[in-house]
Amino acid sequence: MAKLAITLTRSTIGRPEGQRVTVRTLGLRKMHQTVVVPDNVAMRGMINKVSHLVTVKEINE
Repeated sequence: MAKLAITLTRSTIGRPEGQRVTVRTLGLRKMHQTVVVPDNVAMRGMINKVSHLVTVKEINE
């Protein structure tokens, strides 16, 4: 199954609370931190909500 590498590239300072919560739910705490998450509908939805703050790369196993 494919996985996604998500990196926080822009700050959450001044962003709406919903976007901040979504970033933290994805497991991102600091700028330029990268997390690997499973590629599923829930993760894709969260990524779409904060797509302007993160970069995403697909990882094939």
